[in-house]
Amino acid sequence: MTNPIFFPAPAKLNLFLHINGRRPDGYHELQTLFQFLDIADELSFTPTHQSEIILEPPLPGVNNSDNLIIRAANLLKPYTDKARGVKITLKKNLPMGGGIGGGSSDAATTLVVLNRLWQCGLNNQQLGQLGRKLGADVPIFIHGYAAFAQGIGEQLTPAFPAEQYYLLLTPNAMVSTAKIFNHPDLPRSTPKFPPEQYCYEKTANDCQGIVTDHYPEVAQALKWLVEYAPARMTGTGCCIFAPFTTLSAAKAVADRCPAQFHSRVCQGMNQSSLYKKLEGLGL
Repeated sequence: MTNPIFFPAPAKLNLFLHINGRRPDGYHELQTLFQFLDIADELSFTPTHQSEIILEPPLPGVNNSDNLIIRAANLLKPYTDKARGVKITLKKNLPMGGGIGGGSSDAATTLVVLNRLWQCGLNNQQLGQLGRKLGADVPIFIHGYAAFAQGIGEQLTPAFPAEQYYLLLTPNAMVSTAKIFNHPDLPRSTPKFPPEQYCYEKTANDCQGIVTDHYPEVAQALKWLVEYAPARMTGTGCCIFAPFTTLSAAKAVADRCPAQFHSRVCQGMNQSSLYKKLEGLGL
């Protein structure tokens, strides 16, 4: 029996996140810089001749109707020429509600891989349009390369941030993205700037203050890590990260991490590990 092939669904960081305004439809105008990390969930796909989408193991507390992996697979069904099903096995390595894109990345990997296995024939732009129905971050994982994002996250400009090392802390908290973006005190008027003027030290995460006010575990993690490096939150949290120029420097701080936080050292990547895997397999 052939061993299943597992495809990565990599994590991402928002190296900064500025909220520039709120549109009449309720969506927020923003600017952010996405970079991938060398840590990932892993998914395998076994096509079947039945129409059922099976996910093993099921995600605790998540109904199939809400599961982004199953929803992604179902979005592709109209583009197949016959009844298609699949058994999907998930190795969940990334925290849920961490702000590093676990669910969105899982959905993107499902769209990209099944598009090939089911021979749907969609290009990445078309897959991105499907992905946007699942979440604002799904298209960047389909895009597969580090990018400066604007608008509601759909306007992507290629970016090449340094592929440095990061210490990533995961506090014991699950942040509600909807709660943060709907909060009346969220800053919504940060001026826009051209992508070429990006500088880490001159940017921030506009969601960070609201999150640390309402989630003390996140505030504690940030307070500890900022003593060692210019730390900030990614996305709407809960994960906190800090950049380091060397692996040894990141590991030295990780060794001091309090037991209440889960820590890991990882490296930034400007190409998604999913596409590296697909290239290696000739897919």
